[in-house]
Amino acid sequence: MNKAITDGVVLMPLPFVAGLGVWANGDGTPGSDTYATDGTGAFVPADQDFGGCLELVKDTATKRLRYMGETPILPGCYLRITAKVKAVAGPLPTVRISAYPGAAGGGKATGHPEVGPATTLTTIGEIVEISAIVGVGERTGVDMVWPTAVFGHFGIDVTGSNGGAIRVDDLVIEDITSAFLRDMLSVVDVRDFGAKGDGTTDDSAAFDAADAAANGRTLLVSAGQYFLGSSVTIQSRIRFEGTVVQGAADRFILQKDYHFESYLDAFGDEETAFKKAYQALLNFTDHESLDLRGRRIALTAPVDMQAADPSRTVFATRRVIRNGQFSPVAGPAWDTDVVTSSGTYSTGSAKVLTNVANVANVPVGALVEGAGVGREVYVTAKNVGAQTVTLSQPLFDAAGTQSYVFRRFKYMLDFSGYDDLDQFVLTDIDFQCDGDASAIMLAPQGLIFQVKDCAILKPKDRGITSIGTGCQGMLIDRNNFVSNEQGQTVSSRTTLCFNTNANDVKIRDNRVALFKHFCVLAGSGNLVSGNHWFHGDTTTDGVRLGGMIFTLPNSKSIVTGNYIDNNFIELTNEHEAEPEFANQFSFGGLTITGNIFTANDVAPWFNFLVVKPYGNDHFIHGLSVISNVFRAINGAIDRIEKVDTSFADLDYGRMRGVTFADNTFHGVDDPCYNPAPQEITQNTPATDWQRDNTPALPFGGRARFVDAVVLDGPIRDSGNDEVFQMPYVSDNQGANQTETRFTFGTAVTGKLRYLVRMDNPL
Repeated sequence: MNKAITDGVVLMPLPFVAGLGVWANGDGTPGSDTYATDGTGAFVPADQDFGGCLELVKDTATKRLRYMGETPILPGCYLRITAKVKAVAGPLPTVRISAYPGAAGGGKATGHPEVGPATTLTTIGEIVEISAIVGVGERTGVDMVWPTAVFGHFGIDVTGSNGGAIRVDDLVIEDITSAFLRDMLSVVDVRDFGAKGDGTTDDSAAFDAADAAANGRTLLVSAGQYFLGSSVTIQSRIRFEGTVVQGAADRFILQKDYHFESYLDAFGDEETAFKKAYQALLNFTDHESLDLRGRRIALTAPVDMQAADPSRTVFATRRVIRNGQFSPVAGPAWDTDVVTSSGTYSTGSAKVLTNVANVANVPVGALVEGAGVGREVYVTAKNVGAQTVTLSQPLFDAAGTQSYVFRRFKYMLDFSGYDDLDQFVLTDIDFQCDGDASAIMLAPQGLIFQVKDCAILKPKDRGITSIGTGCQGMLIDRNNFVSNEQGQTVSSRTTLCFNTNANDVKIRDNRVALFKHFCVLAGSGNLVSGNHWFHGDTTTDGVRLGGMIFTLPNSKSIVTGNYIDNNFIELTNEHEAEPEFANQFSFGGLTITGNIFTANDVAPWFNFLVVKPYGNDHFIHGLSVISNVFRAINGAIDRIEKVDTSFADLDYGRMRGVTFADNTFHGVDDPCYNPAPQEITQNTPATDWQRDNTPALPFGGRARFVDAVVLDGPIRDSGNDEVFQMPYVSDNQGANQTETRFTFGTAVTGKLRYLVRMDNPL
């Protein structure tokens, strides 16, 4: 670079032969005395060494020579001022390049150095060259750093003993910027615009100025540590040799090099780089995603995602983090916080604990444990002044005051600090939890959080946790969940993949290995398809637990095309404050179709579908189990379905809309159907033919209705004559109301087929 060539900037002073009226014996500003009238200086036209030159007699403590022309000082441009001098008589003086730094408007730019290195002359007649470099950037080799000056009056100072005479050749001012930019002419260095890089001086303005001047060139952050005391947006390409330090509230936005590696180069620390890159993602509209570029980010502590951008507690624009890996660095930061406090629960305020002792220490996001508390109930919020804790779900049997345990698991990405977060996506990310950390905690409220094509491997406690309604419309697609408890028996496991509290969740094409539970679903409108979740162990006749657990009785959900391996689907109402039936929808609203159910080495009493009422008077209303395959290996099971009566039984007289049809049963002693095809063969004449339908009807249901009756061949009376009549049907017969009776007008023998239902189909 040479401004004299590229921009036509005039740098060189006029030679002495052009007249001494532009050479001052003061600071060079307008009105200074010149050597045209000063008797201590004279033009020498024919010096044997210099040709035309100026001879000065030193008669003051500091004899000055200044060019009165204003030489421009340009950002990114470095000037070298050179003078050749020789002593010709008298005492030998000291000489140096000197200058007057001019500010915009013509005044003096204060606080700037005004002299270069000094050289003492040692021999009469010896030619000595002195020089100094001037520029706005504080770089090695720059003698006079002028960050705010816009022009200079350049010349020399002569100091030392008075009475001597020296001669000075024409002053040379040249652009030597190329010495600093090396051969990278397309690079703009922030130091050339006043950046200090000392870690304490605020270099924000210098970064802004350099970026504005880059104009398509690459911005270079050369070696050093640059403190940015305010938000900075860089529109140019950028390259880092040094690093940046910035407060959490200030933003560093890289518009053209927006990806994790740029921020890693900028901040030099993986965790800080991720937080600042995430902050920029939420505050820059030209990028919808943060690409981690396949990098592994080691986390020494959970990342509070809201604290990474403290200006926001609500965000509702789609944003994506993709293509990378997170892993925890083992240490106490991942230890579960455990707090025990007493509190009071009332069904009148179904999601609130009151009079909570030590409420300030109860962490938001903690799992709640206590008598009458269902699975996956979390602290959504707390009010220290009111001593209240808000819960994610009601408690089924906890009225009164008792002691609760609050366990706060630690998550690598923790979004719980937000009030509301919508349309956030995590894709193609490995969460390598290594048994030290959980993976993701959602915001208390939000819409359409999406986790897709990710691997959540060996979480310490949870894969994905919802502590409120931040899971509304959540999409969980094509992920691989692998437990940290694979070597443990099912009964010893404590971890699960995820839970939900809100509606309309889509769970598709995931693979899930060896957790205690796959998911606990507390909302309705769930679509579950194409997943494979397996949760067994190698124990013969081992315990199996629920893989998919619906905690509201009427889930309004579809489970289709899944591979359900060594676990069962469980329907409960444990998240109802008053679990007794009272006019709400009861169990049902669930379609289970086209799935593969398999289990091996299980006890005969294992079942693939379990209904567990937590209150009385419930029944099933709308349950379709169609076209599934049920298979038990290494030992048969009694049945595929049952009612767990640990708390209550169902009201079998109110069953409605239950269909078990077109299923395949292998290794199941008593297949079930509804309506169930049955037959009676009567070998001795009788008017009443009766059969117990218990093995065939689901859940041990009552024989409530007969849909169809057909006589299979002739019926005959006691004289072996054919009788042409149909029987009438009596339902709900026997002690358990599980029998059906067919009554003829006369005693007959024969065979009869019929379809019996345990529900009201209307």
